[in-house]
Amino acid sequence: MKSSSSTKSLLKMNRLKYGPEIIGGHFINGKMIRGENHFSSYNSSDYSDRVGTFPKAAVKEIELAVKSATAAFEVWRKTPAPVRGNAIGRLAVVLEREKESLAKIITREIGKPLKESLGEVQEAIDTAYFFQSEGRRLYGQTVPSELPNKELMTYRRPLGICLMITASNFPFAVPSWKIIPATLAGNTVIWKASEDAPGTALAFALCFQEAGFPEGVVNVVFGDGSVGEKLLSYVEKGKINKVSFTGSTAVGRKIGEVCGRALQIPSLELGGKNPLIIHKDADLDKAIPTAIVSSYGTGGQRCTSTGNIIIHKDIYKTFRTRFLEAMKKIKIGNPLLDKNVFYGPLIAERYLTHFLEHLKWGKKEGGSLLAGSGRITRQNPYPHFSGDPDKGWYVSPTLWEDVTIKMRLFQDEIFGPTVNLVKANNFDHAMELANGHAYGLSSAIFTENSHLMLTFKENIQAGMSSINNSTTGAEAHLPFGGTKASGNGTRESGIWVLDSYTRWHAVNVDLANHLQLAQMDVNYGKAKEPISFKDWVN
Repeated sequence: MKSSSSTKSLLKMNRLKYGPEIIGGHFINGKMIRGENHFSSYNSSDYSDRVGTFPKAAVKEIELAVKSATAAFEVWRKTPAPVRGNAIGRLAVVLEREKESLAKIITREIGKPLKESLGEVQEAIDTAYFFQSEGRRLYGQTVPSELPNKELMTYRRPLGICLMITASNFPFAVPSWKIIPATLAGNTVIWKASEDAPGTALAFALCFQEAGFPEGVVNVVFGDGSVGEKLLSYVEKGKINKVSFTGSTAVGRKIGEVCGRALQIPSLELGGKNPLIIHKDADLDKAIPTAIVSSYGTGGQRCTSTGNIIIHKDIYKTFRTRFLEAMKKIKIGNPLLDKNVFYGPLIAERYLTHFLEHLKWGKKEGGSLLAGSGRITRQNPYPHFSGDPDKGWYVSPTLWEDVTIKMRLFQDEIFGPTVNLVKANNFDHAMELANGHAYGLSSAIFTENSHLMLTFKENIQAGMSSINNSTTGAEAHLPFGGTKASGNGTRESGIWVLDSYTRWHAVNVDLANHLQLAQMDVNYGKAKEPISFKDWVN
């Protein structure tokens, strides 16, 4: 990033192999707060490289963040929306200028390939440009009254203090989906960033500062899940007015309970077990590479990653053979050393533990393991690996078959590079399988039959669907979110997200010179006496 006295002071300038070490702090009320208890963030691809040290928020830092956001809200909400939009436009300019630098921080910290990290920053840029213009379109409505000399109108009003809790797999794009529209609408933000990507979060916070956001509008605190729990206690105290969470369904349910007691509606973007249907008329030349990316892109660490590939029985063997051939060519390794790596490490050791456990219980419940040998090490090598496998949480691409709808393999989100091949007898059976799990985030189908495309769109139980494309991928102006166990119906992105960060305010202005009572004083008029046409025929 562009150097300044403030950023230089954050860095240990003894330049290491991958970059300097960051001396991080909470970003509260426009200031860096180092705190007392610290943790380290390590390079996911090479954990001999410490990205930096960051504080774990204590109660006093949390209270300061709440106090700062509350004070800033009284000023920010009164700032005209087009002016708030201009600040977001300046943010977009900063992000464009620093796109490559920010992407390298993301790649260093969580291990996704640089191309994906660049795409993640671009998504934040797209989001910022989209919502810059929405500052001039925070429309209300004028509504006709049933009484004369009376005007009815509606306004969008900000909610207040918004708590954002985000995951590590998209540490830049997903927070942008939340913070940018929330601040555009006049809210202020406390962001509890992922403990796996604090360096990325701090870099993003400094971009807001350079863009001219007033102190206290965007505040960032660091720490593990216990910090999030402490922050949630302020919801029930009435000091946090909105929670937006991206993460597991289990945690989402707990957040929903807290918000429910406070009569708040949280935004919950949760897990997925996303189906990809391959009908018998599918174009396999396109479907095979798409399925590879959909299943193994980002090491399967997307909430929209494909979990079950549902294949028509007539082409099952052909698809299986070709998919295995393509899968065996996947290159894995350290993306900071090799730009041709398809996916890097798992983001954290806890994800490795969960991934290795699924290999055990998957076999025990009857799944057939076609490919996958667990963790990649020097003693358990992978043929297409680049870097030192013993310095990161690397795992080989995994493929299962003989998976039935009742198995955990079919039902559970694994969060890693693993996918199931499931045989369908016909299209109806494929749809039954596609809807036969608790989740409803993303979905896709490959077919050339327009009628089946329509049937799929009308009957799939998912918040997002693709036809002849991947289950993954999003655009800044399209709603993102799921149904069933994948979310509570709220949406990220596009104009739809504004409903999550504003409340509707109805106003009536009576200009009559006397009291008018709705429904009671309305002259609806009446019809004249009914005409009897029977006299015409007698």
